[in-house]
Amino acid sequence: MAAAWIPALCLGVCLLLLLLPVSASSQGAVPIAITCLTRGLDIRKEKADVLCPGGCSLEEFSVFGNVVYASVSSICGAAIHRGVISTSGGPVRIYSLPGRENYSSVEANGIQSQMLSRWSTSFTVTEGKSAAQEVTGQAVSTARPSTGKRQKKTPDKKAGNKDCKADIAFMIDGSFNIGQRRFNLQKNFIGKVALMLGIGTEGPHVGVVQASEHPKIEFYLKNFTSAKDVLLAIKEVGFRGGNSNTGKALKYTAEKFFTPETGMRKGLPKVVVVLIDGWPSDDVEEAGIVAREFGVNVFVVSVNKPIPEELGMVKDVAFIDKVVCRNTDFFTYHMPNWFSTTKYVKPLVQKLCTHEQMLCSKTCYNSVNIAFLIDGSSSVGESNFQLELQFAANIVKMFEVSDIGAKIAAVQFTYDQRIEFNFNDYNVKENILEVISNIRYMSGGTATGEAIAFTMRSVFGPVRDSPNKNFLVVVTDGQSYDDVLGPAAAAQDAGITIFSVGVAWAPLDDLKDMASKPKEEHSFFTKEFTGLEALVPDVIRGICGDFVASQQ
Repeated sequence: MAAAWIPALCLGVCLLLLLLPVSASSQGAVPIAITCLTRGLDIRKEKADVLCPGGCSLEEFSVFGNVVYASVSSICGAAIHRGVISTSGGPVRIYSLPGRENYSSVEANGIQSQMLSRWSTSFTVTEGKSAAQEVTGQAVSTARPSTGKRQKKTPDKKAGNKDCKADIAFMIDGSFNIGQRRFNLQKNFIGKVALMLGIGTEGPHVGVVQASEHPKIEFYLKNFTSAKDVLLAIKEVGFRGGNSNTGKALKYTAEKFFTPETGMRKGLPKVVVVLIDGWPSDDVEEAGIVAREFGVNVFVVSVNKPIPEELGMVKDVAFIDKVVCRNTDFFTYHMPNWFSTTKYVKPLVQKLCTHEQMLCSKTCYNSVNIAFLIDGSSSVGESNFQLELQFAANIVKMFEVSDIGAKIAAVQFTYDQRIEFNFNDYNVKENILEVISNIRYMSGGTATGEAIAFTMRSVFGPVRDSPNKNFLVVVTDGQSYDDVLGPAAAAQDAGITIFSVGVAWAPLDDLKDMASKPKEEHSFFTKEFTGLEALVPDVIRGICGDFVASQQ
């Protein structure tokens, strides 16, 4: 209830400021020329007249709040949002105000302001001087003045580290376990990590969630895209106290933090760095499962592990293994205490930027169902059949097979069809590779169309509700005795992407009829069975390309 009157009070303050008389000295002052990106905190005065330039892009502005704005907001953006000026620019008067909590998100005049849980200082804006004046003051900018010499080109720092492009949530410990002093040291540590990551518009984006009695999102991925602003936001985070409900906070973060509305970018790794001082107060196993299901890579940074005498108070001594993405050293990190943590920053950043080991991300390697339809007709022969099996095995080797990852199935066909194994039969890659190597050659005629229809019903039918994208790889060496166009079209209409791979006497027309569009990218041909090996990278690249396109 107490927070309900804060906006009304702030609005009252703003209205009162509008009625204040303007001093003679301020009337005579020339407004300060500022840039589109100048923030409230850059103007270190209780009251100031500024001049916003015209032509600013609305996308440039970061604005937090409504009427009363967090001082990290763009002044010109706030003025346009408030209706004080248009995009043509103009004079604005800015008044400094105390900080507050719960800056609201409101769309106005083409600008969508953002929510912010807390900031130490605020400002409001009103109309500035109406008379046009020549601007003689210096713009508030960090750019160096011209020296008359040609300036060397410098890297675009705003873009950030493009080699570490990921969406990262730091889930900090705000419980009574850590206490106020160590909480501040923890903030210093994640500030150093954030700085080294290379945050930028095209680099990593970060947010912070505080885990205590109840989880609280301190700021989202979309709120800040520069290291400077992130460090200021981290500094503003206040200690909450309470139990260390890590499981509750992790589940909340996995479900609520990574959304397009909060700044999640499609196709990039989603990462949660869980910092735990001591041990959790609640169960974490379910939260770990939920995080993996949502494609979130969970790292745990543990500090002050329980000593043997304390183990009796720990609800689950294996809590780290149940939280992380995979139970490996890659996803776990330990520091003995919160003092002298600088040496631990770089190794953690290196982990967070090693995206090829982010096994829990939803990628083409762990979010697909791939069925192989393998020609077992008499024209293939036993030795060439083994090359078909090796072709399938080489493709399987590249995917992350697991109970929540990629799924593999295989069907052999002649005039008849035989399911060699189904999607849910094996969850371990090595087992699948062994089964493939032991498939027995059938021999017989070639009815590819009926085989496609059979696979759609019997293999893909049971997984129609799977979140994975479905792919069918057809390998054949000859003319089908039945129609392939109709069954292939029906399969594609059911959401199955088909790659056709022809060998020797396989008609190119049949391959094109079976393949998904664009046909040239989904059909392959080789004169010899030994040429199948060279097609493996092309098929994998095609599967990944289609998967990425489906995520856009």
